[in-house]
Amino acid sequence: MTIAFTFPGQGSQSVGMGKDLADAFPEARAVFEEVDEALGQKLSDVMWNGPEETLTLTANAQPALMAVSMAVIRVMEARGLVLADKVAFVAGHSLGEYSALCAAGTFALSDTARLLRIRGNAMQSAVPAGQGAMAAIIGLEIGDVEAACAEARADGICQVANDNGGGQLVISGSKAAVEKAAALATEKGAKRAIMLPVSAPFHSELMAPAADAMRHALDQVDRKNPVVPVIANVRAAPVYDADEIAQLLVSQVTGQVRWRETVEWFGANGVTTLYELGAGKVLTGLARRIDKNISGVAVNSPADVETALAAILG
Repeated sequence: MTIAFTFPGQGSQSVGMGKDLADAFPEARAVFEEVDEALGQKLSDVMWNGPEETLTLTANAQPALMAVSMAVIRVMEARGLVLADKVAFVAGHSLGEYSALCAAGTFALSDTARLLRIRGNAMQSAVPAGQGAMAAIIGLEIGDVEAACAEARADGICQVANDNGGGQLVISGSKAAVEKAAALATEKGAKRAIMLPVSAPFHSELMAPAADAMRHALDQVDRKNPVVPVIANVRAAPVYDADEIAQLLVSQVTGQVRWRETVEWFGANGVTTLYELGAGKVLTGLARRIDKNISGVAVNSPADVETALAAILG
């Protein structure tokens, strides 16, 4: 059994996430306390008690999701898991790439929390409200979606932001251009084209100011080479060097999350089981649709942690 750990992105958050871990394990409580201290905010209170609209704010959701993922990892490590001995690769979806890098030792936990707070604020403020948009395109090949985006660029920025696999792509950019591309995708045979209720056009060229902010922030942070290779979002291939990782994280702000290709890379390189660590089970569902030979396991409750440890440690 060859294992990779994956880490969820924005959209997997929900009020109450991580509370059962904090109640059950002191190592999990310590993670939430360290993140609260790093941010100078009782983020754990927002996570566990809401309100939902406060948790959903990009600047809160990003470090909150990372905290839950790291709580799972720290509990597993305290019970005998040595990442480099048992796990071949790590990867995360968008902000989840920061969780993966924290798990692999590239960034310290407190630094990761602060980076994600900066990232969330920078992405939120990069484009004035109402000027950007995102849409999910269901049931259309990526080539056809890219063609729709290219045609719509007469009306502004439009590009594929996420290739999630399983016939699900997300496009992002200027509001008029994204609306045009969504209509064109429907004409080309998409089953559905759904405008998403997001606050900014993530992973598009319009995020350039946020990319600049992250370049500066990453320059200020200590980083180490990961103890296991990270499959980078924008490359869908393993990266080992901390400086290269920082450059790719800057590119990720305006670039495509190549998740389908990431899972395909896992399948082509012998990975048999993907453990999704943290909130929700979105990536587990996507993995099953992308490669039926890969087993996906979501780990987010105390019982999940115990079951996963028994399987991994034997």
